[in-house]
Amino acid sequence: MQSTTDAKEEHPLLSMNSAPLSKIVPLAIAVFCGAKLGNDPEFAIAARSLAEAIHVQGWTIVYGAGTVGLMGEVSRALVKLSGPESVHGFIPKALVTVERARNPEMSDVKVREESYGSVTVVKDMHARKTQMAEAAGAFVALPGGFGTMEEIMEIITWNFLGIHDKPIVLFNVNGFFDDIMSWVRRAVKNGFVDSGNANIVVEASSAGEVIEAIKNYRVASSRHALDWKSNQS
Repeated sequence: MQSTTDAKEEHPLLSMNSAPLSKIVPLAIAVFCGAKLGNDPEFAIAARSLAEAIHVQGWTIVYGAGTVGLMGEVSRALVKLSGPESVHGFIPKALVTVERARNPEMSDVKVREESYGSVTVVKDMHARKTQMAEAAGAFVALPGGFGTMEEIMEIITWNFLGIHDKPIVLFNVNGFFDDIMSWVRRAVKNGFVDSGNANIVVEASSAGEVIEAIKNYRVASSRHALDWKSNQS
């Protein structure tokens, strides 16, 4: 976080920190997932089923703006069901050639909005994550690699630090996140995570369970109550 001496700045997520989910209409779900499909067909099926469940709720998604891998599956599926206004992607310029497939009808790496929703190109990864988090009312992780893990762990940490109190759900497809949930339990057992914070992140094994986990999320009891609105020296 950058400091300032001439004005009070708050973390951007604090603007929605206390807003009940029922008041956020439509609720935007930040979806973190891989730019690859993985080697289990159930991953792509789960991504599409998540899109269907979000469509039924009348919710929207914000995501990393990829058109390949699981990112492409979930965004394309929701656009087909709810229209392009239901999906908003954020991507650093440097990643455009990596995470967005080339449209053969265009000379540049561009994809028609009606297929994957709208896109905001940002300057770097921090801007991508911050803008996604600011726009979202809840966070869901599908299977993915290093980037997916970094994104979800930062969101968990921000919740722990009191920067936001939004739901965080791991869509645990075929046990993909079993080791992460096991690590949480071990961290509690070994005294690194307070037991009151064990439920900062919750898991779900189906798209329907993801929706219920978001709706029934309870803010962890041992989060830090830190002042993120004050100046920092």
